[in-house]
Parts: sequence; C-alpha cells; structure tokens
Amino acid sequence: MIIRRKAKPNTEAVEAALLDPSRNLHSPHPYKGVLIAVEGTDGSGKSTQLRLAKKWLESEGYGTVLTEWNSSPLVSQIIKKGKRKGILNNTTFSLLHATDFADRLNKIIIPALKNGQIVLADRYIFTALARDVARQCDREWVRNLYAFSLKPDGVFYFKVPVEVSLERISTTREPSYYEAGMDMKLSSDINKSYLKFQSLVIAEYDEMVSEFGFDVIDGTLPIPVQQKQFRDKILPLVKRRLA
Repeated sequence: MIIRRKAKPNTEAVEAALLDPSRNLHSPHPYKGVLIAVEGTDGSGKSTQLRLAKKWLESEGYGTVLTEWNSSPLVSQIIKKGKRKGILNNTTFSLLHATDFADRLNKIIIPALKNGQIVLADRYIFTALARDVARQCDREWVRNLYAFSLKPDGVFYFKVPVEVSLERISTTREPSYYEAGMDMKLSSDINKSYLKFQSLVIAEYDEMVSEFGFDVIDGTLPIPVQQKQFRDKILPLVKRRLA
C-alpha cells in the first residue's frame, strides 16, 4: 500500500483564480491532484495511450479519474441531436462544447483534483481551440470563452499526418459529417473534406505547441514505444505534485 502525504491547497491561488478567471489557463492550478490531458486528431492513438497509462498508474497505487470530451449528461445528448439534424453552426457548436466542458470541470475534474487524484482528460479545451478556429471562429473569442478552465500539469499531443489519421479511422468506419468538416463546404467528397478540415485542425494544434507547452509524441511510432515515452513524461509530474 502506498501512503502519500496530503498536500494543502493553495488558498491564495484559489481566491485569485476566482477573482480573475482569465489567469487560470496560464497559471498552475491550486489543487493537490494532477491534471493530464491528451490531444490529437482522431486516429492519432491518444485514447489508446491514455487508457494504457491509466492501467499503469492504477497498478502503481494511484487513484485516477478519466474524463472524455463531449460526455457531460447535461448537454452531450443535445449536441448529438444537433449533429444528427445538421443544425449546428460554428458558434453554437463552440458554445455547446464549452457548456459540456464547464459541467465536467465543476462536477468531475475539480472534485477529483481536490481529492488528490490524477485526472486523465481524453481531449481538453485545446480540442475546441483547434476545431473552433478551423471552423472560422475568432481565435481570441474562443480563448476567452475557455478562460475559466484550469491549466493542466501536462498536455501531450499525439501527432500523426492527416493521411495516417484518415487511413486509421477508415479501417472501421467512414468519417462523420462534422468530423470531416462537411459543414464547411470544403469538398463534396467526405474523405477529401476530412483531409482539408483536419489539416486546418492540425495547423492550429501546431500553433499551440509553444503557446501552451505541449509535449509532442510521434503517434506513428509503435504503441509500446509511445507508451514508454508517455510514462517517462508523466511520472515526474505525478511525483512532483503527489510526493
């Protein structure tokens, strides 16, 4: 059994964050847990790597909580219904996803961090920052929309070429309408539209690497190689905060 000393939350940081939410995204969060996010296009392998890391962390005695993009009971069904009917424009898309995230932040992420757990986020706000701007939302507007969020202790970007992304998802299914950016009228062919839209998304991710300090992992490497790199980067973060 692993016994760990409970760290006291930084009450001054909490109060400052409440007074000025815009500082959250670029300042360390004040809670005793660890927040780790993975990002990447569909087919990047990020979800596989996160689940492998979750099993490993739990085998080491750490408590973990997994949260996924667009999974809040509050609005996820509304988003799915809107997608099926094709009635979402870029602004409503962005606002609904921000609502989903805010609900999970307050009901799942922050409570787990307060309890000293490791929160593993399969996509974080950077998904919105990439996709919404690719859908021609104003970059500054989207960043302000998510200014209330917490800065993760680590963000890992599993990067693959857009052609690899399409090839991987095409082995089991066709790209979905919004995933391919068909609402953007980039092409009448869903695969061509996917390549164009996801290339815009990747370009936004690439811009955020230095802005938000992403750790980039080559998603084309063998799964065990990626997992070793991922664990080697996670462990210092966990030990530093939960020591």
